[in-house]
Amino acid sequence: MKDKIDEKILGEKIFGEVERLRDDMVAALSRICRIPAVSPHNGGTGEEEKAREIEKLVAELGFGKVEWQRVDDGKSPTGSRSSLFLEYEGASPRRLCILTHTDIVPEGDLSLWTHDPYAPVVEGGRLYGRGVSDNGMSLIASLYALKALSNLKVVPAFTVCLGFLADEEMGSAYGIRPLVERGLFRQDDLVIAPDGGNEKGDFIEISEKSGLKLEFAVTGRQAHASMPHTGLNACRVANLLSVELDDALHKAFLEEDALFSPPSSTFEPTRRFANVPNLNTVPGKERFGFDCRVLPSVPLDDVIAVAERVKNEVARRTGAVIDLEIGRSDAAPPTPAESDIVRLLSGSVKEVLGVEPTLGGIGGGTFAAFFRRKGIPAVVWQQECDTAHQPDEYEEIPHIVNNAKVFASMMTDGFKTI
Repeated sequence: MKDKIDEKILGEKIFGEVERLRDDMVAALSRICRIPAVSPHNGGTGEEEKAREIEKLVAELGFGKVEWQRVDDGKSPTGSRSSLFLEYEGASPRRLCILTHTDIVPEGDLSLWTHDPYAPVVEGGRLYGRGVSDNGMSLIASLYALKALSNLKVVPAFTVCLGFLADEEMGSAYGIRPLVERGLFRQDDLVIAPDGGNEKGDFIEISEKSGLKLEFAVTGRQAHASMPHTGLNACRVANLLSVELDDALHKAFLEEDALFSPPSSTFEPTRRFANVPNLNTVPGKERFGFDCRVLPSVPLDDVIAVAERVKNEVARRTGAVIDLEIGRSDAAPPTPAESDIVRLLSGSVKEVLGVEPTLGGIGGGTFAAFFRRKGIPAVVWQQECDTAHQPDEYEEIPHIVNNAKVFASMMTDGFKTI
């Protein structure tokens, strides 16, 4: 009984210290989100300046030096992309790895913003700015969870590894993917990527769909719009192909899996590229793409076969030349529901939020997949507002505090849940 009472008192002290650090967390999050960290492959200069600021923040919090991991990138002004790691010794050498990303998406159309995306501001209990939710909130929450323990001289149950990683928004080719291959992680690591969740904080992601990008290039013959019979309208062929492929894919793959929301595979025509600049020209070239999120039970080769069949049939009927470029990411094995990381996180969520977490899958791709492919169970969780990538991106300040409490609870072994 005494141990239970002591654990309760410890939890209350830690949560109280996290609450006391609320304003510091908001200030730190505002500080790092003033720095654009857009990929050089998406019009930016990368994460280097933001990483330097995080390095300073880590030192100011009394955690000493970070470890830099660089991945060569010829498009970066520095020639590489930088990720940082902070390791803090705990009672056990087994590591709790909380991995967040430093890069952001561009701000998009500035006319849609009410606030300056790079001048974070607090209004109505929310912090507004690009990157405050995706993924700055959890980055700061992980740091200040550790700070709360440090202030109270509480030794974490696990050695805590905080990762601040590059290039998540563009697929992690210069971030976690090569770092996993470098052998920086261990089979018994407890890995959480707090980069997705919901308002209640009761959803833990343990599985992801396969991803498939289909990009078609249609070549016809350009002509004057008043003489269309002298050309071959690539726009019309693309329209036909898009509609027929949309229909064929949805008819061919009807499987459902209740683990996911939505429970079926999705096949979405998304991107159309610019063709001719004037209205009175029949275009001779057209490019468009499909974004497909496919249930793990559906082989991607089967989806590609349908796409190839429809493409070839439309090309035969119209006389157009149609090329197809394919990008694929096959689903990783799911994280077992009974794994230590799921039980640890579930216990902490219950402790902090008083809710019973639901385990499920998503259509998006996260850091977790790279670990699952290596046989390291990993989960995705955070309490968040669904404002990532939107104009006027914001996060509720109570969510930042709650996330820090959950991380602090995990660091102290979920108050003995595993």
